[in-house]
Amino acid sequence: MTDEEKTNKEPETTTEDNADGSKPEATGLIDKASQAAERLEAANKKQEELLARQEELAAKQQLAGRAYAGTDDSKKEETPKEYKDRMMSTGYPQ
Repeated sequence: MTDEEKTNKEPETTTEDNADGSKPEATGLIDKASQAAERLEAANKKQEELLARQEELAAKQQLAGRAYAGTDDSKKEETPKEYKDRMMSTGYPQ
């Protein structure tokens, strides 16, 4: 067996209980991957809950009329008098 094969070999775990009756700590690669998957699933579930709360808050803000507070999306149309005054002060376009 080469050194590379020795390092890639999964460590063996025993199925016997410890002296105090507790299970031995999982040290296998599969066990570690399973634990990582469980942590990811828990984080994804929490993220989904936060996203749902954020969407609900955004909907409430839109219904309350505060979603775009402070922004002015409407453009003021220039009156003929304002256009004439602007052209007289800056000159006619060429």
